[in-house]
Amino acid sequence: MPEPAAWRYDKITKPMFDVPAEHVILVGRVLTMAGDVFEDGFVEMMDGEITAVGERGRLGAGDAAGEAGAAGEADTAGEAGVVVEHTGGTIMPGLINSHAHLNWDGIHDLARQSMDDPRPISAFKAAANMLKSVRAGVTMVRDLGFHDMNLFSKQAVAQGIFPGPRLKVCGAAIIQTGGHTYWVCREASGADEMRRAVREQVRGGADLIKIMACHDTLEFTDEELAAVIDEAHRNGLPVTAHATYDACIERVARFGVDCIEHGGSMSEETVALLLEKEIPIVTTFAPLVQQSQPDIARRFGIPEWKIEERKKAVADPTRYEGLVRAARAGVSIVFGTDAGSPAVEHDVIAPELAHMVKVGVCENALDALASITVRAAKVSRMEHLVGTLEEGKAADVIVVDGRPDEDLFALDRVQTTFVEGRRMHG
Repeated sequence: MPEPAAWRYDKITKPMFDVPAEHVILVGRVLTMAGDVFEDGFVEMMDGEITAVGERGRLGAGDAAGEAGAAGEADTAGEAGVVVEHTGGTIMPGLINSHAHLNWDGIHDLARQSMDDPRPISAFKAAANMLKSVRAGVTMVRDLGFHDMNLFSKQAVAQGIFPGPRLKVCGAAIIQTGGHTYWVCREASGADEMRRAVREQVRGGADLIKIMACHDTLEFTDEELAAVIDEAHRNGLPVTAHATYDACIERVARFGVDCIEHGGSMSEETVALLLEKEIPIVTTFAPLVQQSQPDIARRFGIPEWKIEERKKAVADPTRYEGLVRAARAGVSIVFGTDAGSPAVEHDVIAPELAHMVKVGVCENALDALASITVRAAKVSRMEHLVGTLEEGKAADVIVVDGRPDEDLFALDRVQTTFVEGRRMHG
């Protein structure tokens, strides 16, 4: 394993935000995302873990949790300090946004924020967006870069300086000098400099490495691409690639990346390669969806020509053919909103999920929920800990008013969010 980031050596006397892990029993409809749905069920959490989940009858008629209770009612049962909450909603795993940018606010121009925002303002934006995330039921964010600022967001949460979701961060995304979004990435030229750029992110405590592999043209020489992937893997970190069309997707898959961001047009040969290498795709439809709706887009200053362009793109089924073909072939499709992009704030969840079903990259609402829970956990190599409600897993749990496996827009009504058994919202 790489040497820990310098802040890992800090002695923490006491977290600034010391939110306790509760011993609580949630009663309601339970959607485990592990194959079970308990229409009248419960989830027990203690010491940050799920200790029991199942039919409500398992609690026993004599327990307070076994008695009828109104939605939202709380009482105590069994040993002292155990809180029983009758939620009246659906209890399910916390949501995972696998492609977000916490230091972008979703309101202002990306390039200008990246070049002009003082670092303290960027930190405030990240803090605000972490709060918005947990209020939307997002218990883990995979932050794919804004300079190296996400390294500090991770430190702030880990050290209890600020309450937030779990974070998986890449540090600064790596790009060839002058490449796509050079104004917010770590620029590098040549194989040795690519290795240095990876090592800088490793030193800062990155969980993964992100590369910007194309825009209008393919980026990186073969030597550079091989070096950046090899150096990341040598340090035990996965590599994810911004790749938006067939030639780029095929190239980075062949060179050995672990994940594709955005995706796009793909040949049958490229889809077969993704299947062979078990490489998932994190789709990011939210900017397209949000900016195609005039009433939303105009509030964010999106120009009329862009709105018209987005409306045509949303209505064009050929745009999604490659992703649909990949999904139907068995390529893992994972949820990500590109949060922080114009008109995509960090609490925008349901529109992306609904669009995934509409265009056919997810079969139905339940499949879409898998993309934001169990499949998302696997992308971040966290499936042993989060993504489903099972005994022994971390208590990353949300309560939703409604039945999100039938109506995805029920996710607009998140009542309660727990991260590792700590109540962050509700």
